[in-house]
Amino acid sequence: MAARNRMPPWHEHVRLANGRDILIRPIRPEDAGPMQAAFTLLEPDEIRQRFLHPMKELSAQQAERLTRPDPRRDFALVAAEPLPPGEALVGAVARISIDANGKDAEFAILVSHYVNGMGLGRHLMRRLVRWAKGRKVERVYGDVLESNLPMQALAASLGFRREPTREAGLVRVVLDLPPPKPKLPPPPPLAVGA
Repeated sequence: MAARNRMPPWHEHVRLANGRDILIRPIRPEDAGPMQAAFTLLEPDEIRQRFLHPMKELSAQQAERLTRPDPRRDFALVAAEPLPPGEALVGAVARISIDANGKDAEFAILVSHYVNGMGLGRHLMRRLVRWAKGRKVERVYGDVLESNLPMQALAASLGFRREPTREAGLVRVVLDLPPPKPKLPPPPPLAVGA
């Protein structure tokens, strides 16, 4: 029997609409340097839409924090060149973090303009939601700039609803997750020869 080429959990090769092959995988500490380098390639509006305020650079401390999620409550994926972590240019980052209440989780996604408009944001969002369901999260949410219409449209197409926020210029998109299906007890054994 031939051995199957299995990838580690949460790893997958994806071919984008432009023919470029990327690897979607969990973020690694080695991604800190490439993320800092790629940050300089982002347009100011991309940064503002993800971080909700302007930033000129991603500091070493910020990159370190982003690339070391707490496995008990955080999950982060990158879409990168199919090269080893630390060498691969990162084109997108998707994160989700479970709130202290254990029921809600906040997401954030940044897709660079180099790979934008190819379905990558939708693909990453679906992965974040799948992870949240596995953690029995009840609600996934994200705060989005009112001007970020593409993100609002993506969220709406995936079933998110809008909620107002206390901060001017922001809208919250929320997805209520169905509760896990209860496990059915095994059927009773059949009586034979009675």
